[in-house]
Amino acid sequence: MEDLTFDLCVLGAGPGGYVAAIRAAQLGMKVALVEKRATLGGTCLNVGCIPSKALLESSEKYAELVHGLGVHGIQAGAPTLDLPTLLARKDAIVKDVTGGLDLLMKKNKVQVFHGAGVFDGPGHVKVGEVILEAKSVLIATGSEAVNLPFMPFDGRFIVSSTEALSFSEVPRHLVVVGAGAVGLELGSVWMRLGAKVTVVEMLPQITPFADRFVARTLEKALKKQGMDLRLETKVLGATVTENGEWPVAVRIEDKKGKVEEIACDRVLVAVGRRAYTGSLGLETIGLVPEKGGKISVDARYRTSVPGVFAIGDVIAGPMLAHKAEEEGVAVAEILAGLPGHVGYDAIPSIVYTWPELASVGISEEQAVEKGIPIKTGRVWLKVNARARTMEEEEGLVKVIAHAETDRLLGVHIVGPRASDMIAEAVIAMEFKASAEDLARSVHAHPTLSELIKEAALAVGKRAIHA
Repeated sequence: MEDLTFDLCVLGAGPGGYVAAIRAAQLGMKVALVEKRATLGGTCLNVGCIPSKALLESSEKYAELVHGLGVHGIQAGAPTLDLPTLLARKDAIVKDVTGGLDLLMKKNKVQVFHGAGVFDGPGHVKVGEVILEAKSVLIATGSEAVNLPFMPFDGRFIVSSTEALSFSEVPRHLVVVGAGAVGLELGSVWMRLGAKVTVVEMLPQITPFADRFVARTLEKALKKQGMDLRLETKVLGATVTENGEWPVAVRIEDKKGKVEEIACDRVLVAVGRRAYTGSLGLETIGLVPEKGGKISVDARYRTSVPGVFAIGDVIAGPMLAHKAEEEGVAVAEILAGLPGHVGYDAIPSIVYTWPELASVGISEEQAVEKGIPIKTGRVWLKVNARARTMEEEEGLVKVIAHAETDRLLGVHIVGPRASDMIAEAVIAMEFKASAEDLARSVHAHPTLSELIKEAALAVGKRAIHA
């Protein structure tokens, strides 16, 4: 008879869950990993981070072929878009990376159970007809897209990000509700491939989490590309009629109270995500989630129920895969008696548009709100020789430091491959570096990363090239 007792049972095989399972197994624990999907990887690998980046990469190449090669003296002619092949490439990448997780689980001797995991009393999880018993249970079930009650998803005309990854044809006019990372990224994909894209956002800036000046810089770049951004505008509803030229009519209202109707053929609702905890049977163990489904935990990720832990999108903090991964490692190490830790002040956030936006630390507005004295340095991309050779002049780097101690408080980048450049700033902040430390570090020439050095020099009004 199979032994179904474990040291740790992880609910959810997304980035937080599968990383926690691997780390716990490395530390000598017997681990069960429960996943409701047929494939591992959660939202991120299946219908989120990975497929969207595959589409972004393909659409960037298409846009460069259409708009960006002439200046290099390359005349390619009018390109033809083979959308089925583009989508098949995306699906193949997803299949490859999720399949790789199966191998990792076998390598680390993590026992995988496919099916919806439900608590069946303290220390017991039911998966189908099987009941697992574990000393500790980790909830890492992630999140799901928020559905607007007055404009519910229909999976065809009004869709979530999942459906927007696989449109069978390029929309003529795509309306995106929400100017956060998901909305701007998928809006960019379909805009590059030929769609007219209108983004509707209630707040006065795109990427609400970002430094205001940096967000406005990205806003200008996206508008230049043709994206129609309607800020301080709310969606009132939508009417779907399959007859006529345009199947959907979206009603919006701007800050002055003017109501307008936008005709389109697809609407992507990307107004955020909520914790996925409603179907876990939490009531059977006396665990009551907060409003919105999130679960309260202490500094060691313990819930109010002994032996039950939670990480990732189901607890407080940004809903980011890399944040969940670090929390997964921390929980596994805490269970093994090690000092698990996550540096929450140095978690980067990225928007994979073109140019990209990457941030770590606090914004200038947050510093002012907290009463922290600051000094800032700012350098535009166009002063960088490497950027000029790439024909990339849209963007900047902004460094924020404490006015008295010079300690780094935030670094914000808009530019090509900002997602890779931000790693230097994350490490610097993790090690409590100062702006002077960045400014004195030798950066190879010519590189985009020289912009970080230059912005750090600008904090002390010593910029050389700007």
